[in-house]
Amino acid sequence: MTKRTILITGAGSGFGKGAAIELARRGHTVIAATETQAQADALAAEQPALATLKLDVTSTHDISAVPALGVDVLINNAGLGVMAPMATVPMERVRAAFDVNVFGMVEMSQAVIPGMQERGWGRIINVSSVAGVFASPLGSPYSMTKHAVEAFTKSLRDEMAPYGVDVTKVNPGPYNTGFNDRMVQNIDGFTAADDASSKAIAGMLADAVLPNQLDPMDVVMALADLSEAEETPVETMLPPSVLDDLLAMLES
Repeated sequence: MTKRTILITGAGSGFGKGAAIELARRGHTVIAATETQAQADALAAEQPALATLKLDVTSTHDISAVPALGVDVLINNAGLGVMAPMATVPMERVRAAFDVNVFGMVEMSQAVIPGMQERGWGRIINVSSVAGVFASPLGSPYSMTKHAVEAFTKSLRDEMAPYGVDVTKVNPGPYNTGFNDRMVQNIDGFTAADDASSKAIAGMLADAVLPNQLDPMDVVMALADLSEAEETPVETMLPPSVLDDLLAMLES
C-alpha cells in the first residue's frame, strides 16, 4: 500500500478525528487540522502519532499554508450544522454555514489542486450528508449547503479526472458524533416563541432521529478506505439504505 500524506479538516472531533487516528494507524502521514490552536494542542497530546495544525477553513491566512504541505489526499470534513425555521434563522448563521461547509471546502480544494495536478495524482474526499439529497422542515439552513457540496463534487470530479485527480464524496446519515444532537438542540434558540409548528417538528426529530443514531466508525472506516482505494465512486451513501431508513424513522 502506497503511504500517503493526508490532510483532514475538522479533525478535532467526530468523523475527522476518527479518520485521522485510523489512517495514522495504517501508516499514513496524517495532518489533523482543527479550527483552533487549543483543539490542535489537545489532539497532539492525546494522539502523538498525528501531526496537528490549527487551520480554520474560513481563514484565507490559514489556508495559505496548505500548498506547501504536499497533500496527496484532502478530506474536506469540517462542517457547521444549523437547523432552524427559515423565517427566523439569523442570516449570520446561514452565512456562517455556507462559509464553512461550502466556501471553506472550495478554498481548501483550490489550495491543493495545483500540487496534485503537477504530480499527476491526488484525491479530494468531500464529506457531504444525506441532507445533500434530502430536505426536511427546519433542515434548510444545513441542507442548502450540502446540496451545494453535491454540485461542487460532481462538477469538480469531471474537471479533475483528466489530470489524474480523483474527487469523491460521502453522504452520512444520522451518526452518533454529537453533531446532530447539537443541531436539534439549538433549534429552539432560533424559533419564535409562538411558532408551535416548528417546535413540534423539532420535538419529533429529537424523538425519532436522535435515539436511533448509528456507529460513527462506519464513516471513519469508509473515509480511510476511500483514502487508500485505487478508484472511487462518485458517492458513498452511509449506510447504503440511508434515505429509506431516514424516511422510515420520520414516519414511525
